[in-house]
Amino acid sequence: MNTPTQLDSPDTGFTRRGLVVACITLVTLIDLVAYSIAVPVLPDYVRRFGASPATIGLLFGSFGITLLAVSIPMGAVSDRIGRKKPLVLATVLLAVSTTAFAFANSLTTLFAARLLQGVADGVTWAVGFALIADLYGPEERGRMVGIVMSASNLGVIVGPSFGGWLYELGGIRLPFLVVAAAAALTTVAFLLIRIPDRAAAGGVPMIRILQHRAIVMCGVVAAAGSATYAMLEPVLPLVLDARFGLGPARIGLMFAAAAIASVILHPLYGRLSDRWGGRRLMLVGLVAGAVVLPIMNVPTDWVWMTVAMVIVFACFGLVVTPSLTYMAEAASSTGVGSFGVVYGVYNVAWGIGLLIGPAIGGLMLQEVGFLSLTVGWALGLFLTAALASRA
Repeated sequence: MNTPTQLDSPDTGFTRRGLVVACITLVTLIDLVAYSIAVPVLPDYVRRFGASPATIGLLFGSFGITLLAVSIPMGAVSDRIGRKKPLVLATVLLAVSTTAFAFANSLTTLFAARLLQGVADGVTWAVGFALIADLYGPEERGRMVGIVMSASNLGVIVGPSFGGWLYELGGIRLPFLVVAAAAALTTVAFLLIRIPDRAAAGGVPMIRILQHRAIVMCGVVAAAGSATYAMLEPVLPLVLDARFGLGPARIGLMFAAAAIASVILHPLYGRLSDRWGGRRLMLVGLVAGAVVLPIMNVPTDWVWMTVAMVIVFACFGLVVTPSLTYMAEAASSTGVGSFGVVYGVYNVAWGIGLLIGPAIGGLMLQEVGFLSLTVGWALGLFLTAALASRA
């Protein structure tokens, strides 16, 4: 059992838990800014390297390959050697990959940088949340997870606009160099703080992790939530353009409104998870998301459509934070002390959802239309919730 009181004693200095969580929050924020900051400079890449839209799409998608590849192994490594070294490595890789973006002189370099960025992301999220699970018990864990998730959503909002402003100010290199410098500062921060070594003796074999239905079903719920997010991101702009004739600027504002609601709600969802349990809330979020998803077919103007989007994203936020909290609960209740591995499993599940969501959503939109897509997707979410409730 964790002994968080050690961390809060007066003589611990830099080892206070709040400072550790602040560093994790900062690195996840920077990670998401680094992920999204390239969006406004894509036209420059297209002109500079003669890249086709398909190639740019592959460039962004390559991020997921290394994320899936490293999440579980690096989570297992952190269970064996502790959390500090992997987190330092992740921040170094984030700084290096972002710097590589700034000085890339070929598509090959860009692909290498994006793959390296995926490694950094996989380590950051798997090991970062494992460290939160190490330091906080069930009565506090959700609140901390909510804070981190709020910061990550803020990074998605800030990244493109911040990158565009820096691009206008100093050219294509400046956005990446600023983010790389911020990542380097987080490296220094993780080197300075003393993180208690809570590595599980010898780790836990992966096969044992996957034998526990609660852990597997939490991963299934995470995949369902991420697939829904990933499906909506490319599908909604097409629907909004066809239905209301909206341009990129207006569509961007609508997504920003939904994201801001998520920033506000994640800390609240975390506190509710501490009070009522992550499992109950993630199932409520899944069912609520299934209920409200089809309502996006009802609005007849963009204002009410924005309201519908805020409601939908708010419901699916209730899947994310509680499921992150519940993953640690499930691991503890089954006697698995290797939080690094289980959050690696969570990361992989989330990444799988990101990969399959857009493909399935785009195909269904093309073949059956948006109404049938949302109704069919809702039925799939109901089925997932029913299965998860039995685990």
